[in-house]
Amino acid sequence: MRSYSVRDVERVLRLSPDITRNLIKAGFVKPARGARREYRFSFQDLIVLRTARALIDARIPAKRIRRSLESLRRELPESVPLSGLSISAVGEHVVVRDGESRRRVDSGQYLLGLDVSLENGELHVVERREEVPASAPQPVADWFAEALRLEASDPQAALAAYARAVGDDAQLSAAWINWGRLLHEQGHTEAAREVYGRALAALGPDALLLFNQGVLFEDLGDTDAALTAYQTALQEDPDLADCHYNLARLYESRGLAQHAIRHLGQYRRLVAGDSR
Repeated sequence: MRSYSVRDVERVLRLSPDITRNLIKAGFVKPARGARREYRFSFQDLIVLRTARALIDARIPAKRIRRSLESLRRELPESVPLSGLSISAVGEHVVVRDGESRRRVDSGQYLLGLDVSLENGELHVVERREEVPASAPQPVADWFAEALRLEASDPQAALAAYARAVGDDAQLSAAWINWGRLLHEQGHTEAAREVYGRALAALGPDALLLFNQGVLFEDLGDTDAALTAYQTALQEDPDLADCHYNLARLYESRGLAQHAIRHLGQYRRLVAGDSR
């Protein structure tokens, strides 16, 4: 059975690696690991990833998304059928069409249409969007989904939404990670430091939190703290490629060539694995 890399996800589904990692972190998909511990996605994983992103954009509550995706995964074939595959919303239900076969997947109401086909050995996933009637406003039921939607258009509102998200669920690591990252991007470095500290106190060691904290420490000029954060992150997830790269940089700047070469080698192996 064919599997797909993070690069394939970016190319086929047009999902950035950061979005993909956040969807994995939120528990919407659980990819396998390859020979070098890189993520490997099945056909089903790709469809679930794309559907999860569409549901988040539609501001569907996270619990309902998980329920919908679990049902959808049970109905998906292991590979693309010759007739192609169509996933769409009909009323309050998701319908999977495989040739003449039509199966309903229990879910919440949302507007979604995906056409999946295999052409010349290439997987194609095309989303069909329908207009949401202006008379049907969607209430904010999930602050994490709302924050994701607002990041590009209204960062300040997104920050407030992430704060609400962790207030509702302090164990939602993806919300903590995005909140701290967005604060950092907006130049609120001390606020970002505080958020990462609170997040680690609530969640314990988390690889992505620690990696982001390390980046923040670097920008604040505290390379000792950055080294510690990166090293601890790799204890939690030895396959975090960007963490190996940043450690290689820091070790090289300190004249520790042997350490730098080791981490740069790990980075290259992991990136090569993702590109397969």
